[in-house]
Amino acid sequence: MKLLRLLLFPFAMLYGCITSVRNWLYALGIFKRTSFEIPTIVVGNLSVGGTGKTPMVEYIIRLVKDHYQTVTLSRGYKRKSEGFFLADAQTTMEQIGDEPFQYHCKFDNIQVAVDAKRVHGVETILARQPQTEVIVLDDAFQHLAFKGGLYILLTTYDEPYYTDFLLPTGNLRESRKGADRADIIILTKCPKDLSVAQQKSITQHLHLKQGQLSFFTYIDFSKIAYSKSDAVEVNQLIQDDFILVAGIAKPQSFFDHLKKETTKCLTFPDHHHFSSTDIELILNTAKGKNIITTEKDYVRLQGLLPESQLYYLPIQTAFLNNGEAFDSKILNYVGESTRNGSIHH
Repeated sequence: MKLLRLLLFPFAMLYGCITSVRNWLYALGIFKRTSFEIPTIVVGNLSVGGTGKTPMVEYIIRLVKDHYQTVTLSRGYKRKSEGFFLADAQTTMEQIGDEPFQYHCKFDNIQVAVDAKRVHGVETILARQPQTEVIVLDDAFQHLAFKGGLYILLTTYDEPYYTDFLLPTGNLRESRKGADRADIIILTKCPKDLSVAQQKSITQHLHLKQGQLSFFTYIDFSKIAYSKSDAVEVNQLIQDDFILVAGIAKPQSFFDHLKKETTKCLTFPDHHHFSSTDIELILNTAKGKNIITTEKDYVRLQGLLPESQLYYLPIQTAFLNNGEAFDSKILNYVGESTRNGSIHH
């Protein structure tokens, strides 16, 4: 696999040239960018998948939802609807995608919308929901036609963007220079014991521009696992035999957190729609044992597996330090920005 990626290096260079020219045309104003006076927070990355966008979006939702009328806007990857879609009480996961559906189920005092065209999505939100005060955009870092108010770039501790290469040789969607657009750069999935000295060393590799901030976070696994009708302490749940099922980009930390020597782990592609064959495989592997999955997978597996067997383990983003500074940055930005929904081209 590594050899194949090296052989594809010329294509990575071509891809890099194309994306750089595109970004340059937007920077010169030849390609139009649209901004809004309403606060818009963009959460994204430079690489393909697995950087922790979902828990970060949820962190921001928790931070602002009780103070401001909040809407999330996502692409709705692998959804079966088209165009703009605003979730309501009858909305299904198939209509908006797994991550937006997770937000929709988890937070009852926000609105959840999907639209592949972010400018059109924001315009439609403001037309239909004029009381909106802040919009959190999930995975919109490369959507340069939309100009956000605050950009949060995520990169993992194990595979930071500054050691990665462009597709298809590496996993970067655009060159490392794209990090210059970020207001905040967050190293995600860090070890809990990462020292301040190690953090400073990593920060030096980021080559932060004036005004940019950096933070370090880790995955905080819940001590409670949930089924449709039950909540069980994880330590109690894993005393019995169980299997683990994950269809996310990088499931290893989930597996490592729960598995025992005898635990069987089933891995599926990210955003996987489980077929009848997949369900049969899971049931045959479980043989009546409990099935523990991720929260994102649970919204796709619910109703396909026995309720009495299926549990999910929530996760949250947690800061190693300086979390208050991050909170203040977000709340100050939202509080100081006007919220009249005006559009700027």
